[in-house]
Parts: sequence; C-alpha cells; structure tokens
Amino acid sequence: MGTPEPTTVGGWLVQAEACDDGMPTSFDPGTIAALFDGNPAGVAVLDHHLRYTYVNPALERLNGLPASSHIGRVFAEVLPDLSGQAAVLRAVLADGKPREETVGGQTWALSPDDERFWRATYHRLEAGGAACGLMAIIVEITDIARQRAELEQARGHVTLLSTAAARIGTTLDLDTTCRELAAFVVPAFADVAAVDVFPPDVGHAVRRPDPGVLRLRRAALRGVGVLDEQVQRFGHPGEYVDFAADSAVARCLADNQPVLDDWAAPGRSALTAERITASRALGLREALVVPLTARGNPIGALSLVRAEGSPAFTDQDPAVAREIAVRAAVGLDHARRYDHEHSIARELQRSLLSEPYGPHPHVEVATRYLPADRDVLVGGDWFDVVPLRDGRHLKAMGDVMGHGVEAAVAMSHYRSMLRVLASEDLPPHQILERLDSMVERSGVDRAATCLLAVVDRFAGACEVASAGHLPPVFIDPGAAGARIVTVPVGPPLGAGFGGYATASVPCGPGTVLFMYTDGLVERRGEDIDVSVRRLSSLTLPLSGRLDDLLDEVLDRFGEEAEDDIAVLASRIREGPPVLRPPLG
Repeated sequence: MGTPEPTTVGGWLVQAEACDDGMPTSFDPGTIAALFDGNPAGVAVLDHHLRYTYVNPALERLNGLPASSHIGRVFAEVLPDLSGQAAVLRAVLADGKPREETVGGQTWALSPDDERFWRATYHRLEAGGAACGLMAIIVEITDIARQRAELEQARGHVTLLSTAAARIGTTLDLDTTCRELAAFVVPAFADVAAVDVFPPDVGHAVRRPDPGVLRLRRAALRGVGVLDEQVQRFGHPGEYVDFAADSAVARCLADNQPVLDDWAAPGRSALTAERITASRALGLREALVVPLTARGNPIGALSLVRAEGSPAFTDQDPAVAREIAVRAAVGLDHARRYDHEHSIARELQRSLLSEPYGPHPHVEVATRYLPADRDVLVGGDWFDVVPLRDGRHLKAMGDVMGHGVEAAVAMSHYRSMLRVLASEDLPPHQILERLDSMVERSGVDRAATCLLAVVDRFAGACEVASAGHLPPVFIDPGAAGARIVTVPVGPPLGAGFGGYATASVPCGPGTVLFMYTDGLVERRGEDIDVSVRRLSSLTLPLSGRLDDLLDEVLDRFGEEAEDDIAVLASRIREGPPVLRPPLG
C-alpha cells in the first residue's frame, strides 16, 4: 500500500489509502462513519472501480442489505433490479461533473409499494488532483412521487370532467349522446366502453325477457384499436342485450352504485360466466360499471373495461366514472324526454293522418307525410278526405302552427271539428267560418292554416276556400305544366275574424288536385311566391300513378326541407269505379 493522501469529503479532510498503482482506493472508515453514519439520507462511497467502500446505516435500510453485502461489490451486483446506473457513475468519474437523477424500482427491503423511487446525487472524490472514487447521496422519494402521480391523475380527471359537458349531449338524439359518451371515455378512461339503456316507453315493442334477466338496449359500443371490431360480438348498437342478476350491470342498476366487477368470483351464472370468458379471451381484464341516472330515474349503465397492459382501476376511478356518468345522464335525460315527446307526437300524428273512411270509389287519392330532420320537433301538418253525398268528396290540408305534442293535439281538435262540420254539407267557406268560431270557443290556443276543396265529379268543378294556406295546384292530363290557382285567402283559423270565400275551379276527370303544406316549398332567404311558382313545372309521370307523382315531388323539393311536409294528390277516376277494401 502507498502513502495515504488527504482528500476532502463534504468539506471534511479525509485520509485516503493508495493502491500499488498509486490510485487511492478507500478512505479511513472511522472518519467516514463519523461523518455519515447519523445522516438520514443514504450515503455510499465507491472507489475508482465503482465498488462500494462505505455504506451508512440509512442506505442499509433503503437497500435491505447490511454494509457487508455491499463492500467490495459494484452497484449491479448489489441491486440487480436497478439497472442503468453504471453508465452514469462512469460519466461522473470521467468528467467530474456532478449528476442528479431519479431512480425507480425495487431493492431488497420489504415495501408495500409496487415500485419505489429515489433521488440520487453523484459527485467525484479527488485526492492530489486525481479521481479516487465517487460519493452517492440517496433520498427516497416514493411518497413524493406517489403524491405527484396522484396530483397529475387528479388534474387529468379534472380536465376530463371539464370537457365532458362540451363533448357529450351535443344533440337531442339519445343514441348520438350515447355514442358521444362512449367515444369520450375511450381511450382516455377505458379500453372498451358500452352504453346500455332501458328501452323507451313509446314506439318500441320489446320481447319480454326470461325471469331474472335484465334486458337493455345497447346504444353504443366503442373499443380502442382492434378491440373496436372484436367486441361487437357482445351486441351491436341497436340490439337488445340480456344480463343475469349476478352481472355487474344488473347489480349496478339494482343498487344504483358503481360496481368494480371481480371476474374471479366463484358461483357465476352461465350467462355471466360465458361473457367473462369471452372477454378474457380478448385480453380484457376487469370492468367498472356505473349507473346512468337523472332526476332519480334510471336511464341505463355505462360499462368501462380495461385490457391487459393498461393500469388497473384505482380507488378514485369509480368516483370519477360516476361523475362522468352523472354529467352524461343530464344529456341523456334531455334526449330521452325529447324522444318520448317526439314519439308520442309521431304516433298521434300518424294515427290522425290515416284515412278514417275509404274515399268514394270514383276518387283516387295518394298521400305522403315526410318528417323533417329528427332534430326538428314534429309539426302539426295534417290532411283528410271525407266522402260527401252525390259522389262528392271534401279534401282538407292543414298546418297547425308550432311543433311538438301540443301542436299534434291541437291538430287532432281541428280535424275532429272539421269532420263534424263536413257532415253538414256546407260550402267550403262556410265550413271554415264555422270551424274558426268553434276553435275560438273551444280554447285551442294554436292557430292553423287550412285549405278545403270539394270536388264535384258530375259538375267537373272544384270549390276551394283557404284560411291562410298556400294555393292549390291542378295538373291536367297531357299538360306540359301545372296550374297554380290563386284563390281568396282568409285569415288563419283560430283568429276569430272570419271572412272566407269560395272559388270555383274547373276540374274534370283525370285532372289531379295537388295540395301541400309550406314545408314543401318554404326556403330560408327566398320569397314564398318564388318557391310556390316552381310547382308549375309539375307534370304527371309516365306511369300516370299518383304515388309516383308524390315520390317525384318529394325527391325534387323535399331534400332541403326545414319543416315537416304533407302532400295529397287526388283525381276523379275515369271509367268504371275500382272498389277497394275498407281501411283498417
């Protein structure tokens, strides 16, 4: 051994021993121990071969090994699970620049944490101007790292929740809202998401499920990457899915609480076990199900599934998922209430638009009703055909102002009163006057436009009266265009002003009377007279069929409609009457 040379460690003068090649290899143990044994941070001194020469008690506790298991060994031999340190240590030894880094992994010390973290500082020790080793000071920061990760996760959750309201519920369509919810949580919160809702009350017949089985309608299903196609085997959107009583979805809805499903739980029903087995075959590992509830009423459930490789659900995730579900449920509730009202109005309008009696056998009638976009509430458009004495018949086309159930109900009142008045065999303008008076007395608070036409096939004439409605169109056989007939127009019904007049229009056999509501022609930014004049280009199709005429009309004018459209075409049959079976 050579002559010891002094060196400085942490501001203290320490005696170093030199090896045969003149390089200092270790330091006086007593001096080092006096300096660092009581330090709460882990301290290690390594020689120029990066072998441990000193370890203080704090580092013994951190590493879970006594000092004797360190001395004379390099870092990788003592802690094989913490790789990558040798390159950093050699760099500090070579250039003398101190370095600080965060190290993660596990040591031999028992710990409840899956992964621990340390902040390590390395600086070179010198003696006589030459590098003689390194000192490492290590402080465990596992709690700080965990708190930081939790803080980042909380910030992520806040960001996630703050954007939920903007991205979920952008329309009043229930299925669209469900798809937005599924797209929002995948992949930000789950690898697969399913939204299942209770079937609506109106307009959807659902086969009764087996006892003990919960049947929901799958409204949305979303998976990340290839999972998006693979999970379709569990039920495409629009299909009904059955859940056993022991399934997470059924338990979630029964208790109105989030359920973190334990797929390893024994005693599962065959239906639930089969679904779990199929999920595991796709690499899915666990599911979190949260209820979708608004105003105390259950709407359905949101199922969140994570696959192998994704982090497991934490204790905070059910609360975050529940908050997302609460915010989404508000939009779903609005959509469901709209859909409920929309369905009632549709059903009511559909029933009212059906012909109560078959028209006279000498009269041919075709009708169409085209609703506007689903985002537009149903309107109060209606039409009716009422047979009269002497082979005549009354045709009516009306439009109640406004939309929704109230408009459809008001429309039913108008139609009912009109049928009563039609039986009195009055001219059209008197029917409108009586109807206007009856509406005012009945309390119906929605005005309506109406066009009445009474066709007399023997006289070859059509008597027409209008209450604020658009003019009728007549298409004569073989004509190159249609006649838009200007008739006296009185005020809309319900105003109580009266003042209607009847005009007589030639209408022989084969002439088609075409009636319509404003949804067919009214366009934003265009004068209504210009829109109506386009109807003068109407001609009978080559087939001569009224149904084909209406199809062509809707194809030409219905695409850009912003309101519901009702159209009616009628004509007197030529030749012997064609008997039809009664409707209903």
